[in-house]
Amino acid sequence: MLVLAGMGVHDCMDTSLKAVEACKKADAVYAELYTSRIEDFDRLKGVIGREIKILERSDLEEGAKRLIEEARDRDVVLLVPGDPMVATTHSALRLEAEKAGVRVKVIHGSSIASAICVTGLQFYRFGKTATVSWPLGSRVSRYPVDVIRQNWSVNAHTLLLLDLNPPMRVPDAVDLLFKAGMEDWFAVALSDAGGENEMRCDRLSRLKDFRGEGLHSLAVLARTLHFMEYEYLRVFADAPKELEEIVS
Repeated sequence: MLVLAGMGVHDCMDTSLKAVEACKKADAVYAELYTSRIEDFDRLKGVIGREIKILERSDLEEGAKRLIEEARDRDVVLLVPGDPMVATTHSALRLEAEKAGVRVKVIHGSSIASAICVTGLQFYRFGKTATVSWPLGSRVSRYPVDVIRQNWSVNAHTLLLLDLNPPMRVPDAVDLLFKAGMEDWFAVALSDAGGENEMRCDRLSRLKDFRGEGLHSLAVLARTLHFMEYEYLRVFADAPKELEEIVS
């Protein structure tokens, strides 16, 4: 059996007891750390009392069949940052295992998809998610801006994930968004999700000095705000008074 187990959004202590028990009972334990990062990862080895082999992207894409075949006759755990089913890589792995007749069990964990709601933005008001990637040469991708505008068309917020290779910061993301033609709209910068949760709401241009510790994320606001979202952002994210203009 193949077990896909989430490690949560911040550090090894976010890993559930269910996932820890699965690791202790497994014949082999692997982890991937390329879809996100987990602080204090080495500490998890001590918690479960065994070695964890780190897999590269190629091991789960081109080499997925080897992992699936190993799980045919053995109990294999793959530890994943966040929640296993948020990344399409793991959905594809589960599908391939099912086609090969290998049973798959999913152990969920917290992820940025839910943790972003610490900003006070309501979960059901988020639209499509996009990633802000480092440019390939001089080419800056317009995709995140296109997604934001698509979400605006249905008055939805946009969660922007930031490139990890190397880890992108909010100021870098803002620069790239402006180069791609983004308007100077309101957004919430979030760092260290699941930890200290430092956050600030303002226009994008004013978030270029955001310096929070840990991994960064960015949420661009919908065309309008619910009054509860506005109040929350004022209290917890130092939102400017002018944000009141988009409350409906």
